[in-house]
Amino acid sequence: MGSLRLEELSAKTIVAANGLTLRPGQEQFVTPVSYSAADAYVNPTTTWARVVLDGDDVVGFIRGNFDADNPRPEFRSCIWRINVDATAQGRGIGKFAVHELAEEARQRGFHTVTVIWETGDDGPGEFFRRIGFVETGETEYGEKIGALTI
Repeated sequence: MGSLRLEELSAKTIVAANGLTLRPGQEQFVTPVSYSAADAYVNPTTTWARVVLDGDDVVGFIRGNFDADNPRPEFRSCIWRINVDATAQGRGIGKFAVHELAEEARQRGFHTVTVIWETGDDGPGEFFRRIGFVETGETEYGEKIGALTI
């Protein structure tokens, strides 16, 4: 693995980000229902979208939301989406991306980062728990809400 870094999503990187692959069975967990339902109400100025590069290769994508005034606490400082290419999973790329988002949240004055995930054998719950998220509740759709104190 080369040197990991984040870069703002741009016209230069969006094609590569859209081409990230998943392992079989992961595609059903990409966007929880709660995010799909709330996406129309999220302020586009509070979105934080970055690609993860390993050297010059786009190997991941993370999108966060930082909106202290959001009426739903789980959407104030949260991971909206994270994808790591199937060929790059297991190398610390997702953990790196989450820690970088957490650092951005801390710099913006937040003390917690949240994430929502659907449960299932190939789902992301174990990943989030392994890097420090603690389950704090469920959405109205039965998805797990996790929080990471920063």
